[in-house]
Amino acid sequence: MAKLSLAPNGATSYDFSAMRQIEITPADNGKKLENFLKKEFPIGYVRKLFRKNAVRVNGQRVRPNCLVRSGDSVQLYIQFEAQTKSGRSVAVKTPLPIVFEDNEILIIDKPAGLAVHEASGIQRRDTVIGILEAQYRAQPMRPRLVHRIDQDTSGLLLVAKNDQSKETLEGLFETKRVEKIYIALVSGRLPQPSGTIDFPLPGRDDQPVHAVTHYKTIQKFAETTLVEARIDTGRMHQIRLHFAKLGYPVVMDERHGDFAFNRRFRKDYGLKRQFLHAANLSLAYGGKKKNWHASLPEDLTDVLTQLSKENRAR
Repeated sequence: MAKLSLAPNGATSYDFSAMRQIEITPADNGKKLENFLKKEFPIGYVRKLFRKNAVRVNGQRVRPNCLVRSGDSVQLYIQFEAQTKSGRSVAVKTPLPIVFEDNEILIIDKPAGLAVHEASGIQRRDTVIGILEAQYRAQPMRPRLVHRIDQDTSGLLLVAKNDQSKETLEGLFETKRVEKIYIALVSGRLPQPSGTIDFPLPGRDDQPVHAVTHYKTIQKFAETTLVEARIDTGRMHQIRLHFAKLGYPVVMDERHGDFAFNRRFRKDYGLKRQFLHAANLSLAYGGKKKNWHASLPEDLTDVLTQLSKENRAR
């Protein structure tokens, strides 16, 4: 990212070696430059770019209402330094673990605590999309999200490498030809070995939308149950909301969970995030049914080890 300064004659000068460059894809063809940038960055940063004359298209000064075309190169000369809610920038240094990759798609094993895209208090460079953009900076590839998983959920995330792949994969999700299986630890002992939660959840404008979650019990502990959950629909917080509605919220869910139980569980077992992991992803790809798996991360396996020891001691 470029550093902005004033030359001795008062003109604006830049450190071009640190410039950020973004290529316009076919999906953004014909958009106003200002609208394109507002989609990528907070509005305050976009306004600052234009106020400081720190944005170019193909090396030329442009107005906010300039229409960008596929293949255009947008150059930004002011560093984007959004702050987290704590006021500190948090950068992820390690490249994201790749489970599968070809010319069309990426499947990553997302760590817990990492957001998939920027939001209030989360800057782009500290998200899945920002990190992938940095990893693949030397390649003509701009990652596109096909689906999302919560910031504090770990596991498999499917990312398209181009617009055509994104459209194809979105079609598979819309027609329910993608199977996603999660592993969750819920508070309480589920009475049934398996079941289906068919309960509408809030959609756009808080209007109820259809949502279905199937589950089966893997193991019961003294106060919790380990379950496998398969979702037919991909609603926001679906698994967390469905199990909370059932009366067995996901352990350490800070938004929909049992807060008193969570405080005690964190003290006893040291878990600092919700016990929810996207373990399996299956879809028809390349003419064949493909399946990918991500093992439970260490923080979750440590909890299960402790719970299993307690079970054996009972």
